[in-house]
Amino acid sequence: MFARQAFRAAQPLRTQTRRYATEPSSGGSNTLLYAGAAALLAGGGYYYYSQGDNAAKVKGAAKDAEAKAKNAVAAGKAKLEGISAKSAFKGGDQGFISLKLESVEDVNHNTKKFRFALPENDQVSGLAIASAILTKFKGPDMDKPAIRPYTPVSDEDEKGFLDLLVKKYPNGPMSTHIHDMQPGQSLDFKGPIPKYPWTPNKHIHIALIAGGTGITPMYQVVRAIFNNPDDKTKVTLVFANVTEEDILLKKEFDHLENTYPQRFRAFYVLDNPPKGWKGGKGFVSKELLKTVLPEPKEENIKVFVCGPPGMYKAISGVKKSPSDQGELDGSVLEQLGYSKDQVYKF
Repeated sequence: MFARQAFRAAQPLRTQTRRYATEPSSGGSNTLLYAGAAALLAGGGYYYYSQGDNAAKVKGAAKDAEAKAKNAVAAGKAKLEGISAKSAFKGGDQGFISLKLESVEDVNHNTKKFRFALPENDQVSGLAIASAILTKFKGPDMDKPAIRPYTPVSDEDEKGFLDLLVKKYPNGPMSTHIHDMQPGQSLDFKGPIPKYPWTPNKHIHIALIAGGTGITPMYQVVRAIFNNPDDKTKVTLVFANVTEEDILLKKEFDHLENTYPQRFRAFYVLDNPPKGWKGGKGFVSKELLKTVLPEPKEENIKVFVCGPPGMYKAISGVKKSPSDQGELDGSVLEQLGYSKDQVYKF
């Protein structure tokens, strides 16, 4: 049952502002599609020419089909190479590239949206779903550069730019530096950093549990799902923040909830809610998650978590490293019956 219809009032949920981290995926290839189509033509030709008196023509037809297959594969490869050449971030040994800041937009009291120009106007970022990028900055008084992952909030097929949503943290060297930047200045980027590889309808129902700017990788996955008319995945979002003003991308989530009411539901939890607030208050509680998440016994579900360290520890258990998701360690999700394989920590 989607989000269990019987939505209870959220139990108190305490949230914390977060210092964020991310991860990646890789794209597929259409070469096999071209080859498969050509092989189908070859098979059809073989069937036709092998009937009755046409058996003598089989050999010629097979050779012709083979040539068509080779041409199709070559054309597909050239097309893919052309797409790859238009990607700003290629990974591997590319290293960091410098991008110029185009514009800055205030979002709230401590968050801004920064638009960086890609090296060429007709380039896309090259990021897959889900993946992130690294930023690097070294100030004159710094012994080592600050390196910080971010997940862009602009669509992956946007050409010529990428957008970052950056919250300024006290004593955060990278977020402070980015907030101090002016249009025309540049910042070093590297990527993509693969996270959870998403494909359409990979899961029937996913749950996203986020805190603060941990919403950005979740938004990347949500965009991919609802931008693709063939992807029918259901999505439940639980988003924890300190104040109502801290809820990032709420306009976008409200639009999705109004457009896809049977497939997208969002639940918000505030540490310091305003008077009259009807959402959750305090901690992201076991009772709330039990009420709104897909049940662990449901077929092909996945729960994603991204937030401050305290959220990981309480909700899903801590992530050990980029390559080690760690155990659920008696966390709320484990108490509710979810297995390690059903949970992914960004």
